[in-house]
Amino acid sequence: MAHDAIALLKADHRKVEDLFSDYESAKGAVAKRKIAEQICLELTVHTQIEEEIFYPACKGEVEDDLLDESYVEHDGAKVLITEIENGKPSDDFYDAKVTVLAEQIKHHVHEEEAFLKGLFAQARRTDLDLAALGEQMFARKEELTAQYKKKLPTPEARTFETVSLGG
Repeated sequence: MAHDAIALLKADHRKVEDLFSDYESAKGAVAKRKIAEQICLELTVHTQIEEEIFYPACKGEVEDDLLDESYVEHDGAKVLITEIENGKPSDDFYDAKVTVLAEQIKHHVHEEEAFLKGLFAQARRTDLDLAALGEQMFARKEELTAQYKKKLPTPEARTFETVSLGG
């Protein structure tokens, strides 16, 4: 089955939006923790396949500023993912961190999916082989999801010079 790169990324966006919605309506620490862990897993895998495969393919094909902002937005999300992963629902600011992460991701998704000017619209107007990219991304996503099910790696914030996400 062919996987278009942009369709794959958009499907990830919809899944995470649904998870954030589930988190908002969740009752109890156990339910919240389980959903938050799934959000963190999905976002970690998604950002990694974008940074390893999709963004490098887009380099020189889309607006550089938009691509640079995407990397920085990812790094901002990684800080919150690390905080959420290392915390628990009873911690001060836990819910607030999940809420702010949801808001950041909503903004990021808008930047990627914006009609005509978004990263995806720009990528569609190039000669990128989105089917081949999608296949590569799908395979990497499957690999990373299996690898990260038990424990997420310490994320690498490539655009922040003064923030360490390591423990």
